[in-house]
Amino acid sequence: MAIVAPGKRYGKRLQHSKIFGHLGGHKSVNADLNVTPLVDMFVILVLFLVANFSATGEILSMSKDVELPEAANTDELQIAPVVMISKEQVLVSGTVIGRIDDLTREEYLNIPNLEEKLREMKKQFEDLHNAANDTGAFKGDVNIQADKSVKFSIVKRVMFSCASAGYGNIAFATLAKGAEKKAETASR
Repeated sequence: MAIVAPGKRYGKRLQHSKIFGHLGGHKSVNADLNVTPLVDMFVILVLFLVANFSATGEILSMSKDVELPEAANTDELQIAPVVMISKEQVLVSGTVIGRIDDLTREEYLNIPNLEEKLREMKKQFEDLHNAANDTGAFKGDVNIQADKSVKFSIVKRVMFSCASAGYGNIAFATLAKGAEKKAETASR
């Protein structure tokens, strides 16, 4: 009797199958891999991701300092300059305009720094569209993102300054009532 190495032994019927048995000869160690479909799949995946991320750009950048109020009747925000009113300061597109403490002491109805910044942004918009020979007129849209604990007198001054600078279409960023905090909408 021959000496056989220990290990699993399959029956005579399975010994000649492709899965369990050995069909004689030595199997090749190298396997051919067709890379073309793999590259095509990755190209399609990349194009899909680029299209999705560019179509869903953020209109507002949420700050820890601002807690938005809730509203029942809302619309989607349009892309426009953002005036953020936190508990401590007023910002336009990330640029600090003034501190709330300083603004409450003043008796004026307008905020000169805010008007100046918005007029500058309006001029840049008009210059850009004139250089491109674009007939799209300036709509005067602005988004106000105000903390719900800010006094109305500050919000009123910001609104007056926006209107004085030519931004008459004011939208307030709110949270949809009963929705998650990511759902930012506008109430006009």
